[in-house]
Amino acid sequence: MDFDESSNKIVTREFVAVVLSGFGNELIPLTSNHGDEPSPKALLPIANKPMIEYPLSWLEQSGVADVLLICPTSHRSAMSNYIQSDVSSSFPSLRIDLQTYEESQDLAVGTCTLLRHFSSRIQSDFIILPCDFVPPPGLTLTQLLNKFRTETTYDGSIATACFYEASRTDKSAATEEWGILPSNVPIVFDERSGTLLHVDTPDDVDKNNEEFELRMSLLSQYPRTKLSSSFRDSHVYVCKRTVLDALSEKAHLDSIREEFIPWLCKPQYQRTRREKYGNILSPVSNNVSQSLALKHSTLHVPGQKRHLRRKTAEEEEAADEHMRSTVPSPVEDEDEDAVEPSLRVGLVVHRSSSGFASRGNNLHSYLDLNRFFLSQTTYALPSDPENRSLIDHKAQISGDSMIGRSTRVEERASIKRSVIGKHCVIGKMAKIVSCVVLDHCVIAEGAKLEGCILGAYTKVGTKADLSRCVTQPGYEVPAGESARSEKLEVSDWAAHETSEDQDSGEDENEDDESTEEESDE
Repeated sequence: MDFDESSNKIVTREFVAVVLSGFGNELIPLTSNHGDEPSPKALLPIANKPMIEYPLSWLEQSGVADVLLICPTSHRSAMSNYIQSDVSSSFPSLRIDLQTYEESQDLAVGTCTLLRHFSSRIQSDFIILPCDFVPPPGLTLTQLLNKFRTETTYDGSIATACFYEASRTDKSAATEEWGILPSNVPIVFDERSGTLLHVDTPDDVDKNNEEFELRMSLLSQYPRTKLSSSFRDSHVYVCKRTVLDALSEKAHLDSIREEFIPWLCKPQYQRTRREKYGNILSPVSNNVSQSLALKHSTLHVPGQKRHLRRKTAEEEEAADEHMRSTVPSPVEDEDEDAVEPSLRVGLVVHRSSSGFASRGNNLHSYLDLNRFFLSQTTYALPSDPENRSLIDHKAQISGDSMIGRSTRVEERASIKRSVIGKHCVIGKMAKIVSCVVLDHCVIAEGAKLEGCILGAYTKVGTKADLSRCVTQPGYEVPAGESARSEKLEVSDWAAHETSEDQDSGEDENEDDESTEEESDE
């Protein structure tokens, strides 16, 4: 008998990772189409690596192998090519199941809707991750998984969330034309037990903008709570499979961050919600009870159960009298000492002092992430002689810059604190400062760029001058053009060209009419 083969067959996967890749509307125009070709958000590079590689690497390091990758139908071809080429070689242990859904940039589908739709493919406890989260080296996914494993076994918690402390953004360098800077959502949590208790929602803000309301049941159970607005949701959640059953019951919820997670926090301290959804979130099963282990635990008080209501003085006196009159039995009923499931939502908080973490879900944070990796590198030029030969020896490239492979940098070009992608051409005497230039861009001679993000295949004309601009893939900046703090999209100049063509066509028609009048005379 082949014992190895038989043992592999009975091993069931502990977690399945659900990685979500959307359109990335907050990153427009970088995620706008290049002609008929889509620009998937997940494949936008951060420090010349597709952003999805960061969560995939995080998963592989934790030992999670099964990945359900969900993206829009229009992105399927690009994502499939990436999985078959890059992922298969970079992450050989991952088994990726690519699934698509019908969605448009004008009509987005929420995470809750996607989880309901693909719930049949999630038959175990699961991890939700966005494609844009860049975890810090000091925070491993294993830490979240271990907290989830311990607390679901010990006291019946149902989920574990991860929040990170947002670093201070330089508001003077922020550009309003790029969109409003994201604000932190206030949360209430118990630091000692690592429990997420309340997440402020847009409805809460609309209902009561000046005050912050909390239930007394929350404060009674967790009297030493903390309120903070310095953290952001990483959109990373480790959940029990039963959470999907509760999500099916709440069919009207669409956003997991703004609606479902705030709702999921409430059964742990609201009696009515616990009674209504307790059997769904923590159903009775044939799993081995942990009551015997808890009886021998030094932290567990025998007979102690979690209650959402404080006992009255009469009830406490009656309970004490009953305990004094009762003779302990050598054989106790397991149910008497069984711990009621807490239905807690665990919380892992990552402090900014322990390492930089962020999501590349808007233009400001996308630029910040690229700049962070530049601060960690030292002269990241191509190492092989073939690619190094494409860089002129008279070009000036600072040590905190990054140059992609097959990129040509011509003489006297100056590049400082910038990321230059693959297959780009940087012309003579071009000056690039604090920019992110994606793949296949062409910067003509004498062009000046400062604080810009150029989409793939962008062409910048001779002596053009751009400051804090973002371009759509395939955009062409005319020679000598100057722009400040703008989103440059193809539709702008396409419409401009169309109007000019129409004007010229009208002029030609007028000339034809005048010629006809002269011929009649």
